[in-house]
Amino acid sequence: MDVIVLGLMLLSLTIWLGLLCFWGQFWRTDQQLEVTETQLQSLPVVCAVVPARNEAELIPTSLRSLLLQDYPGSFNVFLVDDRSTDRTANFAEGVAHAVGKPQQLHIISGVSLPPGWSGKLWAVEQGIKSASLFAPDYFLLTDADIEHDPGNLRRLVAKAVQEDLDMVSVMVRLRCESFWEKLLIPAFVFFFQKLYPFRWVNNPNNPIAGAAGGSILIAREALERIGGIQVIRQALIDDCALAMAVKKSGGAGEQRSRGAGEQGSKGYKENNHTPYPMPSQGRIWLGLSSLTRSLRPYDSLATIWDMVARTAYTQLNYSPLLLLGTLVGMPLIYLAPPVCVILGAVWGNWAIALTGILGWLLMTFAYYPTIRFYKCSVWFAFSLPAIAFLYTLMTLDSALHHWQGRGGAWKGRVYPNSDNL
Repeated sequence: MDVIVLGLMLLSLTIWLGLLCFWGQFWRTDQQLEVTETQLQSLPVVCAVVPARNEAELIPTSLRSLLLQDYPGSFNVFLVDDRSTDRTANFAEGVAHAVGKPQQLHIISGVSLPPGWSGKLWAVEQGIKSASLFAPDYFLLTDADIEHDPGNLRRLVAKAVQEDLDMVSVMVRLRCESFWEKLLIPAFVFFFQKLYPFRWVNNPNNPIAGAAGGSILIAREALERIGGIQVIRQALIDDCALAMAVKKSGGAGEQRSRGAGEQGSKGYKENNHTPYPMPSQGRIWLGLSSLTRSLRPYDSLATIWDMVARTAYTQLNYSPLLLLGTLVGMPLIYLAPPVCVILGAVWGNWAIALTGILGWLLMTFAYYPTIRFYKCSVWFAFSLPAIAFLYTLMTLDSALHHWQGRGGAWKGRVYPNSDNL
């Protein structure tokens, strides 16, 4: 038995060494939008699209932050009221008048959800259709629970223009105030970065693509090139599906074919008499934001559990084999080290105990940058084994919900599995 346990612990230790050294440095938090301040050399036209369904509680804060962006170019906000019953649209209109920018807000009353669409993406589609009348160069796709830092749009546009990117998105700072938020929310970001290492996402030569749906700036031409939002209309993890579609649509160093409104041999577009370079096809960027934040509260284990379970099995492509691999792999990677520390101490086998301690320290080292980013106590970094166990149970529960026909429930809607997801 000692030999088997030591062998499993050595395997876990090897996996952690591989993750730390060869998995895109996913554990680092250096891919941040606000790392350097940038100066805008051009002013593209931007339209924000905000789908909102029963968001009366949060929309005053989130919409106010959008309307008060310090972006000096043309910027309009299209809020799609997705058949709300809590007067979301009325609150939004009141906010626009309160900040003196009623002409900048356009409220669209959403129509009934057609078959084959998720509710959010159908709302986004309606917003994009209306915003397209303004001929924007970029769309800002954001959620109704996001409070934007005043300089967020300016930084996103500068990033996109100066680095020739089709799409720029940031994982906003999630709310981390209650005990359960401090315990589980930083881990949500940590696991997301492990699934989509930001450095790999930002490398045009790497096929990995990911995005964070709370704040996405996408070039209009890139969206048109992939066929519009309708190409991902059934996706529950719509941000990453959009990122994959954009990244697959082109390659590093490719330049757009020129059409109306473009000029010169350098691939510059003329807009409001201000030329700016056209992005190379398929280039995307994903990073963290320390200033733009989510207002959505997750005060209890149940709310976080529901949030994760809603799409965890979707992330596994509804595959029983991938689910089985997760149920085996998560305990091996995260639970084996502390269990081996205990077993080694009880059995008096210090080889097992010491390898367990080393494995536990490695995972704590990997998790600590995320804990520091969220300004949580260092002791939460040592809790990753217990956190991973809870996330494993959430994933299993997500699969059970799917098999019971209750998967993907959100805002009163339930989305069944689709072969197109």
